[in-house]
Amino acid sequence: MGRRRYVARGVPGGYRIRDNHGRRWWGDLYELCPDDLLAELNGKADPARISAQLKRYRALKR
Repeated sequence: MGRRRYVARGVPGGYRIRDNHGRRWWGDLYELCPDDLLAELNGKADPARISAQLKRYRALKR
């Protein structure tokens, strides 16, 4: 089994999503890692579903 493309990583102040394929951070900094986002990252990690969840959490922060 290869490395996962997207993973949630702890960073100072919370969590960020790491794109291992692109070797960069993807998305915003989160104080808490939402359970459904973490489940998607640990599951199929579909980029479209991850993007939709990130947009929803971004809207909730406003």
